[in-house]
Amino acid sequence: MTSALVIVINAGSSSLKYSLVDGDSGETRAVGLAERIADSSGAMGILSHTGPDGDKHRSELPLPSHEAALRAALDAFDTYGPSLADAGIVAVGHRVVHGGARFSAPVLVDEALVDAVRDLVPLAPLHNPANLEGLEVARRIFDTVPHVAVFDTAFHQTLPEQAYTYAVPLEWRDEHRIRRYGFHGTSHKFVSGETARLLGRPVESVNTIVLHLGNGASAAAVAGGRSVDTSMGLTPLEGLVMGTRSGDLDPALHAHLHRQLGWSLEEIDERLNRDSGMKGLLGQSDMRELERRLEEDDPRARLAMDVYCYRLRKYVGAYYAALGRVDAIAFTGGVGEHAPGVRAQALAGLERLGIRIDPEANRAQRSGAFTVSAEDSEVAVLVVPTNEEWQIAREALAVVRDS
Repeated sequence: MTSALVIVINAGSSSLKYSLVDGDSGETRAVGLAERIADSSGAMGILSHTGPDGDKHRSELPLPSHEAALRAALDAFDTYGPSLADAGIVAVGHRVVHGGARFSAPVLVDEALVDAVRDLVPLAPLHNPANLEGLEVARRIFDTVPHVAVFDTAFHQTLPEQAYTYAVPLEWRDEHRIRRYGFHGTSHKFVSGETARLLGRPVESVNTIVLHLGNGASAAAVAGGRSVDTSMGLTPLEGLVMGTRSGDLDPALHAHLHRQLGWSLEEIDERLNRDSGMKGLLGQSDMRELERRLEEDDPRARLAMDVYCYRLRKYVGAYYAALGRVDAIAFTGGVGEHAPGVRAQALAGLERLGIRIDPEANRAQRSGAFTVSAEDSEVAVLVVPTNEEWQIAREALAVVRDS
């Protein structure tokens, strides 16, 4: 059998995450993370690498650029394994956050693709520049294998027009590309497909509400494997309450804060993205701290939990209406997979919709995917760990095999 190994790269502004993944089986051979790239304080960079033996290796070293970080990762492969020279890598898969309305599928990377991603920077000024950096650096280093861009927004390009259109002037929509795009697409695609597999049904026959709950959080209504609505919009700020992002709020808030406090749009945007959400409600974004303070009957923690779960429950109800029929609700992400209290409270009171959780099954600590709905629940409720790296790897592999 020919090799199916893909290097998956996720480049952030000051970090670079990488994985060596078998696109066919999902087996992960190695993972790593370079942090503090080009740190403005002059601090040393950190490289963490986990090889095939499962041992974790951590080192501090200068990382003045993304290229230095990727070359340090290559050194870690040479030192701790597996050997990339012997691996037979067939592709490099890149996570690119924003593909706009242009990209609804993964694409081979060439100069035209790079120009297109650069053209989309105004829609994702915090993400696409870093993704471009990762693309350009990796193409120089891995210059003998094809590179594939997998877009976070692509899965949501199936949204119907009434779902992605904002009620704003036509010239905003036409000239400035103002619309709902959605994010976390690779996760929603993987989890909805895995949910159908776990139910033993073709993905085309299953309607699923996916709740991706981590530091970033989003919901998606998936009808027969196609996204028909999602909570994040033009940017990742819209939608659910997140770790540090506010989610839905009155769009006039910016003008109000500017008038009352004299804050610039940049300051307000920074506070809504960095200091809001669970951090704004609780004082910090760590859900483990929320659980600890709930046990102490802290009223601020109780309000934070209530707001978080109430927003979730509203989206479940809205997406039930959008889908018309729901076969499954899938929780994923760090919070979705490990916070039974969130799952229980978010779905409480929805029994008339055929949604019933088994309290004992929900509280059980298990790894992998498992069901938490009661036997008489018309809607299956599952915990399904996401695997965005495998999704990127298999999409990259499919593109290379078809080219």
